[in-house]
Amino acid sequence: MDADRFNELPSHVWPAHARRQEDGVVTIAGVPLPEIVEEYGSPAFVIDEADFRSRCRSMAEAFGGPGNVHYAAKAFLTRAVARWVDEEGLSLDVASENELRIALAAGFPAGRIAAHGNNKSEGFLRLCVDGGVGHVVLDSFQEIERLARAAADAGAIQPVLVRVKPGIEAHTHEFIATAHEDQKFGFSLASGSALRAARLVLESPHLRLVGLHCHVGSQVFDAEGFSLAAERVLGLLGELLRECGPRHPEGPEGLARQLSTLDLGGGYGIAYLDEESPLDVAAVAADLLAKVRGHAEELGLPAPTVTVEPGRAIAGPSTVTVYTVGTVKDVHVEDDRLRRYLSVDGGMSDNIRPALYGARYEARVVSRFVDGAPVDSRVVGSHCESGDILIDSARLPDDIGAGDLLAIPATGAYCYAMSSRYNAFGRPPVIAVSSGKASVMLRRETVEDLLALEQD
Repeated sequence: MDADRFNELPSHVWPAHARRQEDGVVTIAGVPLPEIVEEYGSPAFVIDEADFRSRCRSMAEAFGGPGNVHYAAKAFLTRAVARWVDEEGLSLDVASENELRIALAAGFPAGRIAAHGNNKSEGFLRLCVDGGVGHVVLDSFQEIERLARAAADAGAIQPVLVRVKPGIEAHTHEFIATAHEDQKFGFSLASGSALRAARLVLESPHLRLVGLHCHVGSQVFDAEGFSLAAERVLGLLGELLRECGPRHPEGPEGLARQLSTLDLGGGYGIAYLDEESPLDVAAVAADLLAKVRGHAEELGLPAPTVTVEPGRAIAGPSTVTVYTVGTVKDVHVEDDRLRRYLSVDGGMSDNIRPALYGARYEARVVSRFVDGAPVDSRVVGSHCESGDILIDSARLPDDIGAGDLLAIPATGAYCYAMSSRYNAFGRPPVIAVSSGKASVMLRRETVEDLLALEQD
């Protein structure tokens, strides 16, 4: 990458309101990033509120309304984020009891919350029932029993979806592919366990099956996988209607009205690098909705309402992480070739994805213009691990030095959510920016926070 290009901020990777000013300083929503570091320190996550909200609205428009879109809270959740999602009219997916408690603490309407997880505890399920959660996504036969018992104890009827593994091999990392057979989520379509699970739910007086769910994976760019998954899950829906419809109190038509939801999950890929292109969600949505209608018609079924669960595609591009460069070291690699190591004041504690998934990122200096010659470089963190690498290989300008501010974009999803306190690093602050103002969404963790957990 040449120096001129290194001063650019690719619009498909950076937040919508990121700008480089005449002095080389980068602002987001009118707030200079060096000012944020001066006030709140580094590293720091900076989230563009208007960008986040705009992505919520774009998803709602693509899929026929905000009621058809569930923001996946596991990507990044705070009370403020829950309120943004609520104000944009979207629903919310939670994947743990504490995520549910955060959403409820924010005043998010429980009826617009869906609960996920492969190992939901009795307490989590009872909170779902008692709190009036919109629906629970069932993931195992034991969970069917647990939830039915919790609903019976509460004298309630809990709406549910059955999560189906449609056997689609998503083109993504093995750890984030979720629709093939040999993984922990859902009921297998091929083995017949999904059909057995749906039968059990329909027979339960305290559970109400309102539809089926599947999820092909995360960071998916092959849009055909969504359509194929929909076709297979619709086949199961047709089988249910044929087998169980005649026994339904309102007949097959009544059961069809009851099984009105087809949740196809999320996983829409975003761009982390300049040369990547994000999945065109609007085009995928139009094609997917048309194919679902077509598949349903071929099977003689009423077309279900398609719901989706984007997380990364909303939160990811809205945020950057700003670091301060510290030590710069030239390391001999081979044949007298050198690689420049740029050490920053964060690392795998605030972004584990490169170490965990081999995720790739790029970076920009945001405190000034750069004009150095490109050299082989590696951006590394400050942790006591040789694998603490944020950017494994890049051609970066050779005038980057100690004190420069280096920002990595597209860090809004899964970075803070998966952060740790390794080497007793406190988690960075999350600073929300909007209309020229910055506010603390989450403050920086301090050593006092760590010590406060100890019991003398």
